[in-house]
Amino acid sequence: MTDRLTERSKDLNMKLVKVVQQGDDIFIEWEMTISYKKYPSSILYGLSRLTINEQGRIIEQRDYYDLWGDIFDNIPSFGKRYRKFMKKKFG
Repeated sequence: MTDRLTERSKDLNMKLVKVVQQGDDIFIEWEMTISYKKYPSSILYGLSRLTINEQGRIIEQRDYYDLWGDIFDNIPSFGKRYRKFMKKKFG
């Protein structure tokens, strides 16, 4: 899926919004802007949790984001229907 997304994109930028370390865990709030070849740009908002070992190497990574919601929000008329569906089904 990542390869297909990359192939459809003409540009990809990452912005680190905030980085916090607590012990061996590092939390990174980020914004990823994807410029598509045929569609408007989309901004994906997310957070990553990295766990590092004694040598400072990453031993675990977990990413949290709403891939489809952030992409669908930028498709005219479809974004509103998607959000309405999500609210109806999941509150």
